[in-house]
Amino acid sequence: MQIIVQAGQAEQTINKSHFVAIAEYCADERAVGMSLRRLAAAHQSAHHLAYAFRLKTPQGIVQRFSDAGEPSGTAGKPVLQFLEGRDLINVCVGVIRYYGGINLGTGGLARAYGGTAKMALDAASIGPFIEMQKVRLDLDYKQLDTFTRDVARMQGEILGKAFAEYVTVIAAVPASEIPYLQQKYG
Repeated sequence: MQIIVQAGQAEQTINKSHFVAIAEYCADERAVGMSLRRLAAAHQSAHHLAYAFRLKTPQGIVQRFSDAGEPSGTAGKPVLQFLEGRDLINVCVGVIRYYGGINLGTGGLARAYGGTAKMALDAASIGPFIEMQKVRLDLDYKQLDTFTRDVARMQGEILGKAFAEYVTVIAAVPASEIPYLQQKYG
């Protein structure tokens, strides 16, 4: 599985219709909604906003698409197929269309929406998905700085600290690193 590390954008004009696409990381459906609202606000005079997204949730992968009033399966579905083909998760791709007065037909629409989405994905930086998991540890005060550096090195995040006889720390770290942390600090 892969994620988008840095968003990508693309534009193209096909038979006088102008297409604008953005591909970006979205952690959840709320982030997808915010991303699509930003895109729609930036292109208020556009005729269509088709999109597709795939999210990894505790219940599995959730994926949806919208054809935005275009004929069924001609806008959002080709975009979703690129997301599935590249095994991308936690990603949203929105494609705006400014109608140019020439009908593209169902095949032309699918190629235009899918092609613009592909260009945006090609422009994005893609990296591996790392499953994060929470870990709770009780540390001596003198271990806290070293632990903080270890968490930062593995691209984790300290979510909370409680100070008492020991420092109780909750951190989100790559799941593969938890045995190492438990052995070193546990």
